[in-house]
Amino acid sequence: MATKKPAKKTTRKPNAAFMKPMTPSSTLAEIVGSKPLPRTEVTSKVWAYIKKHGLQDNKDKKKINADNKLQAVFGGKKSVDMFEMTKLVSKHLS
Repeated sequence: MATKKPAKKTTRKPNAAFMKPMTPSSTLAEIVGSKPLPRTEVTSKVWAYIKKHGLQDNKDKKKINADNKLQAVFGGKKSVDMFEMTKLVSKHLS
């Protein structure tokens, strides 16, 4: 009976594109600040803003109900789902 070698554990490397600091637009800067941040950090700060202001829909947790600041980031939309949110936020990063 042949013995199997234990599989090597590879450490997961973070994607360099997500870790590259990006500069937020002036509209997005009102929420996350004006310093260049990685995309992951921008998303975290947007979620912190959403939770702090209670903007997550009570019935459907995947929906975000925008206030005036977020509505400007979301292109005027009053409500977006969380997957669309990341797409809309990335338009405000350069």
